This record gives sequence, structure tokens and C-alpha cells, in this order.
Amino acid sequence: MLKFPKLTEIKRSYFLSQPHQPFFVLAFINAIVSMMLFALFFAGFLTPIVPAKYYHAYSFIYLFFTPAFFAFLFTTFPRFSTTEPIAKKEYLRVFIYYCVGSLLTLLGTFVSIPLLSTGIFLTFIGHIVAVNILLHIYKISPQKEKFDQFWILVAMSFGVVSHFTLLATIWIPKLYLFSIQTAIYLYLFLIIFTVAQRMVPFFSNAPIEKHIERFKVIVGLLVLHILLEVTQYNSSFLVDFLLAYLFARELKRWKLPFPNSNPLLWVLHIALFWIPVAFLLSSITSLLGLIYGSNFLYLSIHSLALGFFLTMLIGFGTRVTIGHSGNVMIADNYTKYLFYGTQIVIFFRILTSLTDNFMIFFQLSTTAWLALFVAWGYRFFAVLIFGKKL
Repeated sequence: MLKFPKLTEIKRSYFLSQPHQPFFVLAFINAIVSMMLFALFFAGFLTPIVPAKYYHAYSFIYLFFTPAFFAFLFTTFPRFSTTEPIAKKEYLRVFIYYCVGSLLTLLGTFVSIPLLSTGIFLTFIGHIVAVNILLHIYKISPQKEKFDQFWILVAMSFGVVSHFTLLATIWIPKLYLFSIQTAIYLYLFLIIFTVAQRMVPFFSNAPIEKHIERFKVIVGLLVLHILLEVTQYNSSFLVDFLLAYLFARELKRWKLPFPNSNPLLWVLHIALFWIPVAFLLSSITSLLGLIYGSNFLYLSIHSLALGFFLTMLIGFGTRVTIGHSGNVMIADNYTKYLFYGTQIVIFFRILTSLTDNFMIFFQLSTTAWLALFVAWGYRFFAVLIFGKKL
């Protein structure tokens, strides 16, 4: 006979004791389920009620990356702001919205548009609640200088806008391109870079003075990139080249200690180095697409999303998981191979766009993705759920 845990047992649960734990587990499970389904959709074994690309975009942006970075921000944003940690009931409220929303979105993808819309709406509400939690922390923070917190909130606000427009895309398909472009460049990219600009030099014992004016120019160029792409697809090649140059120059200024022997550092450095590479690839493929009509299968977005977003997420996620569980802050060989695995995923996805053997490399990239997340979960889920010592 099944025995359900009592409410007091749930409240004492180690799994729910810190905000990063439930959100990382949910995000990584969604990453596995979403990729499995997308591969089956693409191969024609299953048929969703919406285009496969819609499910792919929504699930990865809002069911994987978003809860994963809530995990990090709910832990670190109060520390940035020198305020009390977020109360358990507050972050659990967001977690419940995302759990139920993820499940209904999954079911709705096969059952009906109303059920799918209900799932997306619940995650959207959870998104708004999470942003309000961060906004409250920002307002009560005693700090005078809140540059990073401000831009995190700006990025989160763009995330809410793109989340809403992607929900509306079900009925107004023309909003799709605007929603995706906003989500990638003004939501995910902006929030991850803002956090990385603060944390990676700190972790590397190489403090930097922020170049605020250059940062604002970069934000302006990201806005221009979106306006150009929405107006004429592939027309942002010059803006992307300027972004590649500015980021290369900025990272050179940081003087990160790379290469080094610490995997927990070099994985974060590699993630940053992917930024100028991704924008350069975007510039080249956009120009070729504009002139010759070449189709590179969203190589520009995937090189940024996998090279920068994914690599940084695996690096940060592993570091937070180890550091907040009482384990020694070192990466063993197993963890080091996980970091190598992120680059294998990127390599196969780039080849998917650049070779004629599309299906072969698509299958390799999806297999590599699934292997990476299953292996990460095998290693760290017990740490997140039960507090296992490594």
C-alpha cells in the first residue's frame, strides 16, 4: 500500500531545504524529456498538436533554462543584495507552478490546445511570481550600488514579455520570431552574461572593473539585432560582427587565468569564449543566408544557446550543487568528463547545420544531449535530493 508523506515531513524534506535543489532537478528532468520528445517528433514517430519547433523552443527556454536559472538566482540574488534568504514558502510557490505547468504542457502537447495553453499559462504565472520575489529583494536591499541586480531584473522583465508572446503565438503565429529573438538575446543571454560578469572573475580570483558604457552599447546592439531580424531575417550580420568584436575585446580585458587546471573554472571560461565565436558564426551565416539563401538550421541561435548558455549552466549548476551540499569544492574525473560532454554536444549540433548528413548528426547531437543530462543526473541528483556526500 502506498504511503504518502505527511505535510510536516515535506516541510522537513532535505530536497526542498534550499531553492536550487528542486529547481535544478525539475529543469534537468525537463531537459531530458523535452529532447526525447523533440527527437521523436522530428523523426515522425509522434505528432504534437503544435509545430515541433514551437514545443522545442518553449520547453527549452521556459521549462529547462528558466527554472535552472531560478535555482541559481534564488540562491545568489539575496546574497548580491545583502538581504535575508528567500523564504521556503515563496520559492516553493514558484516551484509548484512550474511542476504543474510542466506536466500540463507535456500532456497538452498531445491532447488539446486548451490543456497546452493552461500549462503554459501556469508556468507564465510562476514566472511573474518569481520576478516579483526578485523585485521585492531589489527594493529592500540596503545597497546603494545595484547595477547587477537592476540588469537581472531588466532581463527577467524581457523574459516575461517573451513568455507571454510565445503563449500568444498559439493564436497569433506572426509573434513567434519576435518572441524567440527576445527570449534568446534580451532574456537568457542578458541574464546569464550579467551573472557571469559578476561571478566568473570572482571565482577566478581575477576581479574586474565593469565597463558600464560598453555594457550599455552591447544591450543596444542586442535590441538592434532583434529589430533587424524581425524586419528582415538574416539582416543583422553587421550588428552580430560588432557584438563578436566587442565581446572578444571585453573578455581580453578580463585577463582570465585560462588555461588552468581547475575544471570548475575552465568550464566557465570556455562558456564565455563561446560568446564572440557564436556571434561571429551568426554574422557569417546571416550574410550567406541573405546573399545566397543558405539555410543553416538556426546555427546562430544554437551556437549561443549551447556554447554559452548550456556550458555556463552546467558549470554553475555543478558548482552550486557541490558547494551547497557540504562537499569539497573540487571536480573529479567524472565531473571533468561531464564538462567535456558539453562541448561534444555543441560539436555535433554545429555539424548538423554544416554537413549534408543532417539526420546522422542530428541523432548524434540529441544522443549526446541525453547522455550528458542522464550522466549529470546520475551523479548529482542524489546530492540534490538526499544530500549525498561525494
